Amino acid sequence: MGIDVRDIFIDKQSRKDFDRAQYQLLKRIIRKGDILYIHSLDRFGRNKEEILHEWNDITKNLEADIVVLDMPLLDTTQFKDSLGTLIADLVLQIPSWMAQEERDRIRKRQREGIEVALQNGIAFARPKAQMTEEFKEVYSRWKSGEMTAVKAMQEIGVKKTTFYKLVKAYEKALQEKTI
Repeated sequence: MGIDVRDIFIDKQSRKDFDRAQYQLLKRIIRKGDILYIHSLDRFGRNKEEILHEWNDITKNLEADIVVLDMPLLDTTQFKDSLGTLIADLVLQIPSWMAQEERDRIRKRQREGIEVALQNGIAFARPKAQMTEEFKEVYSRWKSGEMTAVKAMQEIGVKKTTFYKLVKAYEKALQEKTI
């Protein structure tokens, strides 16, 4: 299309909504008379109402044009009269509806897959940190000052929050004498 590389915006986030860094940057930069080329409408977004809102914001408020490359009827540079606008608006309804339906199907399949996995005993949560004998030994060395907390975390392979969560649980258990 002869577009300078600096003027190409690529989203790698889900199109479930328009809260995407590259898209928001594009919206801040685009000006009256600019042309926004979109490969396909479903690459633009997946929510019908939001697609229509963003389309109108760009074409009417920002007064820029949009060209959807795989759908020649969605080219606001070609149809400037009221009939052209009406046709583009009508044509826009169908693919934006289809994009939302695809998003809904994806979510439904995902939900079904999760339900099957849960029925089969697959856990989705992060595994709970266990208070192992290794932790108790490292805890003793840390408490006695033989090592720093950072060294203790590295030795048992846990992050800071997990380490202190285990420390708190261990000290509570020691107070209750359940260990």
